[in-house]
Amino acid sequence: MFLKFVIILLFIFIFFNLRNFTNLNRKQKVFKTKKLTTFNKKNLNNWMNLTKKERYNLSKQDSVNYMDRRKLLLDKIRNEYKKISRKNSEGNIKKK
Repeated sequence: MFLKFVIILLFIFIFFNLRNFTNLNRKQKVFKTKKLTTFNKKNLNNWMNLTKKERYNLSKQDSVNYMDRRKLLLDKIRNEYKKISRKNSEGNIKKK
């Protein structure tokens, strides 16, 4: 009885290890990144050779980068506006 239990546990252990090993191999094949930075008319074929998921991820990444740059620019504009408005308010107070 005990021997059967040990054999079953051994098979389960081997099964999970094999499953993890195959998943790891699949992930390594899938996540091989292609070194493509920007796309334009000259390398349109490279863009078309990407998979749908890769194109989606690249466009998503571009969108996130754009939003980050936009937020930084808006922060700079707000800070400049605050400086200008403070100078104007100080000048108005001195004139009165």
